Amino acid sequence: MASYIDIAVNLLGSALEPDIASIIQAAANQGVSPLIVIGSDLSESAAALAVCQQYPNKLYCTAGVHPHHASGWNVNSNALQAELCQAPEVVAIGECGLDYNRDFSPRPIQRQAFIAQLELAVELQIPVLMHERDAHEDFIAILREYRPQLTGALLHCFTGTRAQMEAYIALDLHLGITGWVCDERRGQELALLVPFIPQERLLIETDSPYLLPRSMRPKPKSSKNKPEYLPYIAKYIADLRGENADEFAAHCYKNSLAFFNLSPDND
Repeated sequence: MASYIDIAVNLLGSALEPDIASIIQAAANQGVSPLIVIGSDLSESAAALAVCQQYPNKLYCTAGVHPHHASGWNVNSNALQAELCQAPEVVAIGECGLDYNRDFSPRPIQRQAFIAQLELAVELQIPVLMHERDAHEDFIAILREYRPQLTGALLHCFTGTRAQMEAYIALDLHLGITGWVCDERRGQELALLVPFIPQERLLIETDSPYLLPRSMRPKPKSSKNKPEYLPYIAKYIADLRGENADEFAAHCYKNSLAFFNLSPDND
């Protein structure tokens, strides 16, 4: 059985939270282990760390402040985030970035929180997991300043244009691809771009419980996406790239281990 790492699972504060043990086991039964749990604010990041400590080697997490929650950033946030990042279970800073689609936090504050988290990632030499929506120009302008000093930079759930993809690859970013690519309505452009992402820059994710692959047959009874569906997404992407599914999975697994500095023995 091929091995997979789901690099973005919204395990807390979502429809997955009541079933954590069964979610982990069902994923592992499909070769998907460990899971990277996303922290969207610092309290959730602390909760994610606590859950990871209950499931050693099966869960790892990020610690960060999503742009939606940037308004909560304050003078104490950097110190708290730095403290969380000392735990071995925390494998990246994030989810951080810019979101001008919903503007749940004012844009200047989003930029301030993003810069602060990039600076901490540079200071601690820890990878960064990022979010960008409708904010490409500001996002890349900020990121370009810090990218040379970052150990690793991942734009998760990439759904952008070819020009944006090329700009991100030029900055040596990893790109996370989700089941969005399986959506015959919204994912058509992404499906055309996926073959052009360099093999060593591509990571795969469910972003569960969101973005259930629309093309799955039989269609799951629940609209809830789950980490156990990652092999389906991987095969779909492999087919788009004209690659053997197992070989593609092996490359993505290797990329994920390297990016998050994990050992294959961890799982």
